[in-house]
Amino acid sequence: MTRVVGDISISLDGYVTGPHPGPENGLGDGGEALHTWAFSDDPVDREQLRTATERSGAVVLGRHLFDVVDGPQGWNDEVGYGAREVGTPPFFVVTHHAPTRTRLAFWTFVTTGLHDAVEQARAAAHQLSAEAGDDRDVVLMGGGLTVGSALDAGLLDVLVLHLSPVVLGSGTPLFVGGRTHSLTQRAVTPSTTAVHAVYDVGRQDSGR
Repeated sequence: MTRVVGDISISLDGYVTGPHPGPENGLGDGGEALHTWAFSDDPVDREQLRTATERSGAVVLGRHLFDVVDGPQGWNDEVGYGAREVGTPPFFVVTHHAPTRTRLAFWTFVTTGLHDAVEQARAAAHQLSAEAGDDRDVVLMGGGLTVGSALDAGLLDVLVLHLSPVVLGSGTPLFVGGRTHSLTQRAVTPSTTAVHAVYDVGRQDSGR
């Protein structure tokens, strides 16, 4: 079964970047600490990355994150989707306007909103699942606004948080919608650098 999975690293105080993020400072000031686990040699971290990358049938990301990973200091042959795994599923970018030029060549730009991007990604994941004979997920990798908006819109089946042992003080928060969500904890796996937590997303409640 194809699931829609929000997968993101987060600080102890709820931020997915440090302060002052931008194309030249993608994770903000101090935000690199959020992804220490992704480049760790801890076998738990390596297994988390390997299995998540292998199961990715399509990936959705927002325009701000695209500007970072497609920028001059972004992804390359050694570091890409899944960090050193450098996975190559189809990528769908949610944006108001598609750029006229890109550095990397594998992007599909969706200008009609997050719902449409998820549906296009779902179709691509279904196709890959059929070709591979296994189940592939749609993964929303960020940024924080994209994953948070998908949660508030009821688009996610699963939320995966990589809780990094850092307090950033400010930055880009993941949870800003003020909505209540019912989550069921499915797995909590600690490593030396993070706690990897998996939640099934339940019924959305519009109350506060």
